[in-house]
Amino acid sequence: MGLDILLFLILGLFVGTFGTLVGIGGGLICVPIFIFFLSDGGVYPYFHTAAQITGTSLVIVFANALSGTLAYIRQQRVYFPAAVPFALATLPGAFLGSYIVDDFTGPMLYISYGSFLLVMALLMYWNATHKKHTDVHTLPAGFTFNRSLGIGSSAGVGFISSIFGIGGGVIHVPLMVYLLGFPVHMATATSHFVLACSAAFGVVSHVWLGHVVWTPAICISIGAAVGAQIGAAISQKTKSKVILVLLSLAMFALGVRLIWMSGML
Repeated sequence: MGLDILLFLILGLFVGTFGTLVGIGGGLICVPIFIFFLSDGGVYPYFHTAAQITGTSLVIVFANALSGTLAYIRQQRVYFPAAVPFALATLPGAFLGSYIVDDFTGPMLYISYGSFLLVMALLMYWNATHKKHTDVHTLPAGFTFNRSLGIGSSAGVGFISSIFGIGGGVIHVPLMVYLLGFPVHMATATSHFVLACSAAFGVVSHVWLGHVVWTPAICISIGAAVGAQIGAAISQKTKSKVILVLLSLAMFALGVRLIWMSGML
């Protein structure tokens, strides 16, 4: 058990650092690791249902997102006129997703999550390598965005966040960059605020429904909270294109692996 706790803390440190750097909350990393190594048939079978995987992951997403958000607020990179309405829009979907996830079987979770990651990874990689991104940490004077599109999309983000246990940053960051015109660094910071709010609401639902396995949830969350501070500091010195390419490559690899595990390949 002592070794398990140490490994969970180290995993959380990595999850928090990378998740905050690219604005995704860390669930993108936790869910596949839980499936591959910590579910039935893995090395340490902590999880027995898809609901336990997503519920526990969402606790870690919340810890990571909250810690990262506090760091980004200190850096004055959270754009509250977008962050607050986007966060409120995610809440109904987060609640609904926590109930629907009980109907997911293992293979269904693998194929749906893996396919989702592949599509998002390809779109993000193409845009990262074919469009120019400026490395700015503030918004230009007179900046405006499509509020209705952002709020409408955020409602779907909350649902996906809760049902997959990943946090919505994997959608919110590309959405804010490519559709709403946010600079990458502002998008990752603002997305983290939205993640913290939607994940908090989803966590309450998952805890209420008994979906959280507490040993990995607490230990990985502690490591993630520390790692989030590191990721926020590193992001200030990282080019926008590098952030987007790293995120897309990680998403693609994990998507292929999950689809393979579903038995479709």
